[in-house]
Amino acid sequence: PNGYIENAKGAVSVTWHNRLMFFAVLFPAGARKRTVAVVSASRDGQYIADLVKQFGIESVRGSSSRKAVQVLHGAMRKIIREKKYVSFTPDGPRGPKYVMSRGPIHLASETGVRILPISVNYSSYWELGSWDRFQIPKPWAKITLRLGEPVIIPPNLTDDELEKWRLEVQRRLNEISEIPEP
Repeated sequence: PNGYIENAKGAVSVTWHNRLMFFAVLFPAGARKRTVAVVSASRDGQYIADLVKQFGIESVRGSSSRKAVQVLHGAMRKIIREKKYVSFTPDGPRGPKYVMSRGPIHLASETGVRILPISVNYSSYWELGSWDRFQIPKPWAKITLRLGEPVIIPPNLTDDELEKWRLEVQRRLNEISEIPEP
C-alpha cells in the first residue's frame, strides 16, 4: 500500500471499529503523518487520541453522536487545505457493529475525495465482550491488511442517494473484512 496511499491527494478511509488494534502500525510513517483519525469526544477517546499521536497520527475529536458537525467541518478543512486522509470507524463509537454511519459518505461527497475501505483481518483472535466484539490477535496470528477499491461519491446527494452510497460502501468494506458467521 505504500505508493498507493502516500501519493494520493487526500481521502476518507473507513475501517470497522473492532479491527483497530494494529491499524496504525501497518502503514509507513509517511502515510501516518498524512492521516487524521476521527476519535470519539469521550474520555476513552482521549486515550485513543494520545495513543495514535505516538504513531504520528493527529486526531479530530467527535463522532456521529457527539459534535458531528464540528468533526465534519474539521475533517473538511484537513482534506481540502492539507490533502490529508481522514480515517473513520464508521460503526463507532457505540454501534451497531458493521453498520456504516453517513458521516464518511457525506464528507466524501462534499470534498470530492474518494473513500478507501480498509480492513485488518487476523487468522486467529480473541473477542472482547464489548458492543463491537473488539478483536485481539492471538500470538503468531497472521495479520492481513486489505485495501478495497476506492469509491467515488458524487456531489449534492439527496437523502435517498446518501443512503444508497452508505449501503454500497458498507457492502464493500464487509466484502474485504473476514466477518465470522453469527
